[in-house]
Amino acid sequence: MKIRVLGCAGAEFPGFNPPAFLLDGTVLLDAGTTGAVLTAAEQERISHILLTHAHLDHVRGLPFLADNIVVANRQQTLQVLAIPEVVDVLRHHLMNGLLWPDFSSIPTRDMPAIVYRHIVPGESLLVAGYTVEAVPVHHSVPAVGYVVRGKWGSFLYSGDTGPTDRLWAVASGLDALVVEVSFPNEMEALALTTGHLTSRLLAGELAKVRDLPPRIFITHPKPQYYDRIRYELADCGIPHLELLHDGMTIEL
Repeated sequence: MKIRVLGCAGAEFPGFNPPAFLLDGTVLLDAGTTGAVLTAAEQERISHILLTHAHLDHVRGLPFLADNIVVANRQQTLQVLAIPEVVDVLRHHLMNGLLWPDFSSIPTRDMPAIVYRHIVPGESLLVAGYTVEAVPVHHSVPAVGYVVRGKWGSFLYSGDTGPTDRLWAVASGLDALVVEVSFPNEMEALALTTGHLTSRLLAGELAKVRDLPPRIFITHPKPQYYDRIRYELADCGIPHLELLHDGMTIEL
C-alpha cells in the first residue's frame, strides 16, 4: 500500500499544496491538489475520491480534475464519496452551473465526469478493493475522517479535526495514522475555535488510543508555522512521529 502525498499543507504557499493523498494511484483522499501535480496519465487512473469535508482547500482540485476529463474526451467517471452535507455543498455552491459547470451531467447524463455517492458514518464500504469507514470528527463544518483497510495495510486519515473522541476509538491497532496539526501551541485558542489541533492538543488526543499505531504522520500545518510546529512535535516525546511534506510517499 503506497500513499503519495500530493499536498499536505493547511494553506497555499510556494512549495506548500493543500491536502490530497493518492492511494496506490487510484483513490484520492481529499482533492485539494490534483492537476497541479499529476500528469494526464496519472489523473486518468483515479477512480474514486473520498472527501472529508467541503472546505475549499480539501475540494478545490476536484472541479479542475473533472474539467480535464471532459476536455480530453476520456470515457472516465469519478466516483466522489462524501457525507450528504458535503455533497450538497458541491452541488449547490461549487459545481452548480454558475461558479463552475455541473460535471455530474457533463458531458452527458449517462456518462458524466462525476458521480456523487453518499457515505454513511459508521458503515463499512468497499471502495476500489479497500474497506473504508467514515468516522465523524469535530470541525467547524460537518466532517469525517476515514479508516482505510487493504490487503497490505491499514491507516486512519483524520482530515481536519479538533479534539474529538469517536475517531480514536477506531484508531487502535492500525498500521499508521495521518493526523492533522494546524497551529503552533501558542495559537491553541484559535485552533479550538476553528476545529483544529496543535502539537500539545495532539498529545492529549493520542493518549485516548489504546494501542497506538507504530507510525504517525502529521499533516495540515500552516506553512507560516511549519518549522515551529516541527520543533513542538519533537518536544512531544511521541515515538515514530513524522511531519509530512509534499512529494513524500508513505509505504505500509
